[in-house]
Amino acid sequence: MDLVIRDARVVDGTGRPSYRADVALADGRIAEIHCEGEGRRPSAPRILDAAGLALAPGFIDMHAHSDLALLRDPAHTAKAAQGVTLEVVGQDGLSYAPVDDRTLAEVRAQITGWNGDGADVDFTWRTVGGYLDRLDHGFAGEGIAVNAAYLVPQGTVRMLAVGWDDRPATTAELDHMKRLVAEGLEQGAVGLSSGLTYTPGMYADDAELTELCRVVAAYGGYYCPHHRSYGAGALAAYAEMIELSRTAGCALHLAHAVMNFGVNEGRAPELLALLDAALADGADISLDTYPYTPGSTTLAALLPGWAGEGGPGAVLARLRDDATAARIRHALEVAGSDGCHGVTVDWESVEISGVSDSALAPYVGRSIARSARERGEEPWTTARRLLLEDRLGPTILQHVGHEENVRTIMRHAVHTGGSDGILHGAKPHPRAYGTFPHYLGHYVRELGVLSLEECVAHLTSRPAARLRLPDRGSIREGHRADLVLFDPETVAAGATFEAPRTLPTGIPYVLIAGRFVMEDGRRTDVLAGRTVRRTPTD
Repeated sequence: MDLVIRDARVVDGTGRPSYRADVALADGRIAEIHCEGEGRRPSAPRILDAAGLALAPGFIDMHAHSDLALLRDPAHTAKAAQGVTLEVVGQDGLSYAPVDDRTLAEVRAQITGWNGDGADVDFTWRTVGGYLDRLDHGFAGEGIAVNAAYLVPQGTVRMLAVGWDDRPATTAELDHMKRLVAEGLEQGAVGLSSGLTYTPGMYADDAELTELCRVVAAYGGYYCPHHRSYGAGALAAYAEMIELSRTAGCALHLAHAVMNFGVNEGRAPELLALLDAALADGADISLDTYPYTPGSTTLAALLPGWAGEGGPGAVLARLRDDATAARIRHALEVAGSDGCHGVTVDWESVEISGVSDSALAPYVGRSIARSARERGEEPWTTARRLLLEDRLGPTILQHVGHEENVRTIMRHAVHTGGSDGILHGAKPHPRAYGTFPHYLGHYVRELGVLSLEECVAHLTSRPAARLRLPDRGSIREGHRADLVLFDPETVAAGATFEAPRTLPTGIPYVLIAGRFVMEDGRRTDVLAGRTVRRTPTD
């Protein structure tokens, strides 16, 4: 044995009642679980006294935007300190593989608000396999802070095969996209993501998406859509994805499954009824949420889909043209832009959380409406200026959620945790640093929305099952020693909207492959993270 964790309250990830035990580790795996009264206790060169602490499987972040953060920040404390031992990246249909030189430049420009422009990253890869290899080599060949799995991004695939045209793909283009998806899965991706309110992925119709999902199904992967509306058309958009996945025979995981904006207040039970009906009919569905009410994205994402045709350069040209900018404004403020989920934008609810140009920093932490009032101008004028001067770089918080919907959805049996954490920007959403301890501290201990055992199952075994990882997500002998030790009485998110990069409390130890990533509440220099890849035979 390498280590014995003694007298821990084992919350094993299954949802069953916790129990007291010693847990011994050897060679990166759980070697023995010794319950009270079972005879001689295991011994090892190191004994960790876990009295008063809960021992759980490492948390799995089912929706992360750490695609570049994993390569630029070896500590990656934002996630390691939360007890996260595995992140799923490549989300919302936009990421950095597969690409060629043209599409790499385009996608870097489009999602600079999520991850920065990547000027500090050496983009040595062009394929999914190349990106995963780059993660595995990590820093000086040692690896990365936490484990990572990857979804093939459908928007990037369409960018590569079709371009930025708002039209159906040709037969040849669809075949090209299917090959790209298959290659990504063969190289280790676990599924396919879409961002169906983001260009150019939103230009795909259901027939096109169904064909791509058939490829995913053939490899045993899953489809993870950011669907076409979280606002006025939310229920119809959920139903669309359920029917599409059923037609394709593909497992479905609904990304950040929220019911936002005023039109959806109190309507979470309708979503769950839709899910329950599909599950009863044999559908394979799961979902993730973050335990907060505001959303977060880029300011440019609110623009109507037609404004994005042609790519980032074309968007900026349209914004510079007064007549076209007036059309964009009408779509946002009068018609209800598809980028804003069919709801007219409320500039009071749109808070700037980050900019790329430091000269624009005074806008951060203020709503568009507030900044406009301070400047004596209309909100659209302020928004347009920010988009142009920061070259589509601003990120936003959008205060459009409802607490009762958040609580209702997190109780569902197929729910998992996902931070949707954007780490870039001066004032990011606190979910990036606080999602998992916020579940445990606020929603378990303070509110009792979930029991501790239920909540841990949502954050561990359920996502592991979706990812088809047979040796992760629960504490069993032979399973990987990806573990977190926390104090149920004190665990809490330190991150707030005012101080979003504050680390959590009550999580002193995190291990990956039996190695301490967090020890005594401090980040070690261990880089035990590796990619988690799906094989073609799964």
